[in-house]
Amino acid sequence: MSLIYQKEIKVTEKHIDHNNHVNNVQYVHWVEEIAGEHWDFVKHKTEYPGDIWMLLDHHIQYKKQVYLGDIITVKTYPKVPEGAKQPRKVEFYCNDQLVVDSLTLWILIDVETHKIKRLGNDWLDKI
Repeated sequence: MSLIYQKEIKVTEKHIDHNNHVNNVQYVHWVEEIAGEHWDFVKHKTEYPGDIWMLLDHHIQYKKQVYLGDIITVKTYPKVPEGAKQPRKVEFYCNDQLVVDSLTLWILIDVETHKIKRLGNDWLDKI
């Protein structure tokens, strides 16, 4: 599994709030979006391609402002599982500086039983 997934985003008018910088809620949207993109990119390499991740907990720290026209590099990667919870980091960089840092906890849901799947601590190594 490619543990690090990244993409670039150019800040447009739709990302800007009344303070003329990227709206904080936009970062939350991007966190969920890139986590989903990463899973879509790798799920076929796992034993769980039909299952879905649900967000359980979200922590985000805003370090610097980003403005219209800036280019953001978004990086995400899973960390070692914590029981049934799968931590994921999402980092936002602008001009090689960390501007937003996020840690989320996810749980994997079996689409047939609608129950939480408990993954082994080494499940990422098996991909």
